[in-house]
Amino acid sequence: MLLWINGPFGGGKTQTAHEIRRRLPGSVVCDPEHVGFGLHRMMPPPLRGDFQDLPAWRQGVYEVLDRALTEYEGTVIVPMTVVEPPYFHETVGRLRERGHDVRHFALLAARDTVLRRLRERGFGHAARFLAGKDAPLRRESFALSKLDLCLERLSGAEFAQHLWTDELTVPQVADRIAGSCGLTLTPNTDSALRGGLRRAWTGATHIRFD
Repeated sequence: MLLWINGPFGGGKTQTAHEIRRRLPGSVVCDPEHVGFGLHRMMPPPLRGDFQDLPAWRQGVYEVLDRALTEYEGTVIVPMTVVEPPYFHETVGRLRERGHDVRHFALLAARDTVLRRLRERGFGHAARFLAGKDAPLRRESFALSKLDLCLERLSGAEFAQHLWTDELTVPQVADRIAGSCGLTLTPNTDSALRGGLRRAWTGATHIRFD
């Protein structure tokens, strides 16, 4: 089974994916961003746009996930924002046509909620301390530029199953996804402090400087 966790940038995809992996023995996170950033590194900087626009990215993601689902026995978890219907078909759609069990979830939240999460992720707290709480999110400019498009597109029927996360914690989102798929996660025994530290570490290790 593949769990594709979609959503706007800053919507909690990566945190949710790693929470499920932590509590689902044998599961693995396969992040399509690695394919995209690898393609970026091969290109001159002026040519680097949105790597999803590259056919090589869509084909590469399909091939890697097809192999993982064919040869790996555990659950494969994919945190990736995809909002263009043709690109969605070339990845999620093709994997389903191949016969794989792909469960897709779009994590949605109010615009203000996503903005708050963007400020808090990665180095957000330090940036706000140094520059003020209303400082522009320069590092997140790409995420901000795509926010309204993501929320609009992902609300459509073709991007179901929808999961509104405004009032849910990351462990609760993980529980909802697992329950919908008939998967059993180990109990979440983290205290509020330990859970916060774990999520801060996950966020810090996924900051991109490319």
